Amino acid sequence: MKYETRKQSLTSSQAMVTSNHPLASSVGLSILAAGGNAFDAASGTAFALSVVEPMMVGPFGGGFTNFYIPNQGFFTIDGYASAPGKSSETMFNPVEFEDGPSGLFEVEDKLNQNGYLAVATPGNLQVWSHLVEKFGKFSLKDVISPAIQIARNGFQVSDYLSNNIRDNFTELSKHSESSSIYLPNGDIPQKGDIIKNPNFALVLEGIANNGSAYLYEGELGQHVEDEMLDNGGLLSLDDLRRQKFFYRNPVIGTYKDFQIHSVGPVSSGGICLIQMLNILENFDLQKYSITDPQRIHILSEVFKIVFADRYEYIGDPEYVKIPVEGLISKKYALERSKEINLHRAQSYEFTHNFKLNDSENTTHFNVADSEGNIVSMTQTINNAFGSKVALKGTGMLLNNCMELFDPNPGMANSIHPYKRCLSSMTPTIITKGTKPYLVLGTPGGRKIFGAVAQALLALTNNGLSLQASAEAPRIWTDGGVLELEYEFDENVKTSLASLGHQVSSVNRVAGGLNAIMFDNELMIGAACHRADGSPSGLSGGYAMPSKPGDAFRDY
Repeated sequence: MKYETRKQSLTSSQAMVTSNHPLASSVGLSILAAGGNAFDAASGTAFALSVVEPMMVGPFGGGFTNFYIPNQGFFTIDGYASAPGKSSETMFNPVEFEDGPSGLFEVEDKLNQNGYLAVATPGNLQVWSHLVEKFGKFSLKDVISPAIQIARNGFQVSDYLSNNIRDNFTELSKHSESSSIYLPNGDIPQKGDIIKNPNFALVLEGIANNGSAYLYEGELGQHVEDEMLDNGGLLSLDDLRRQKFFYRNPVIGTYKDFQIHSVGPVSSGGICLIQMLNILENFDLQKYSITDPQRIHILSEVFKIVFADRYEYIGDPEYVKIPVEGLISKKYALERSKEINLHRAQSYEFTHNFKLNDSENTTHFNVADSEGNIVSMTQTINNAFGSKVALKGTGMLLNNCMELFDPNPGMANSIHPYKRCLSSMTPTIITKGTKPYLVLGTPGGRKIFGAVAQALLALTNNGLSLQASAEAPRIWTDGGVLELEYEFDENVKTSLASLGHQVSSVNRVAGGLNAIMFDNELMIGAACHRADGSPSGLSGGYAMPSKPGDAFRDY
């Protein structure tokens, strides 16, 4: 099947970086070209993204890292944000809806979305620093240096960034530091305009010179506490000192000839991805095109089953006992597959009548080096521009990860001091036999693992290229409306409606998926059209060594 793509993939032999901004990808690649490894490049890419994709990611956020080291294996790091020590399950007043749950954790005055009460204790900076200090070849100062220069000298605004600023104009304008950067003279920057963030450059220099302790123990952390106290926030320097990242056991499953290595709780992504693929193995999807209504019907029913189990079983492993092995077992998947009626849409029960919030405003990137190291990272400050608050004098946006908790008391995902909220992030590394085959991930909140699964299915079942698999139209549902990206035609929607689906056309499902595929000695990088994604690759190499007495000849 051929699919016309908007972007082109890239092939290289030595190294590859795929991220959701070309400038960030080029920063990661420059670090690799200078002799750094995948861990140096991943950290450098993350810091660069915090400048050029500021609405999605920053050091004051949270995320998950999945990485592979040859002859050592697969590892995952949970660097997600946690609730401040002074938080409580009654700190917000939930909004009541006459027609039942809205699907969002809305509270009065949107205090869990915007402003200082929305800020949770960040984990990103600890992990970005750790990757360099533990596994890298360069110093933290080396990998941060490009981001410092970009923040100081500026970068061009894309349509994607301009639209995000426009969509968040009102809230950004309420905070002087935020508006001074992203709304110069009160105007929305347009494509081609230059944004500079010199205050953030100074913060990055402080991190370069002092490490993550600059935030978690030192001057920057004290500045955070002072501003919180002045504005009714809860986050303290003690919260920052207590924050830790955790190595978690990877979640491992199989799909056909492939082995799936992904992240586990507090992310639900790996479990849900593997459960989806396990159930789908019981159907012959290869006979359907991507736009076939029968294929979409099967996928949507599997989505519903997986979400029913997600709501029931998965949470913070420090507070909830999670039956991981049961959820990802082939036997359980077979039992669940038998519940699907190929001719009628159904509902699938779950115990707790609540939904989990999850931001679609996230970023993802992958790095592979010539030594065989692979790093896959999904990172966020939650909503676009996080809490909309940039810390005064720093240019650093603060997250709004408190929105990810259920504001209702007594629930599995209710707020508790130091607790982590449930995520859907799915940075995933796939092997075939003993060799890496694919590394991929995407932004998109609760839609992440479904988008990752659909890209993998397009590649392995439908024979699409990597680029086409990343861009192919997607679907999503968690049991309510079935969302179809706008590329599906009316005949498809009519067929699905006849099966009992409530269908809605949307601009996009999830965000900028990007991936690296390994093909013998080559790497193929791709990034889809839903964000500013771009692959950057390194080929060629150094000159052949000369022998004593050899003379240069210009043939």
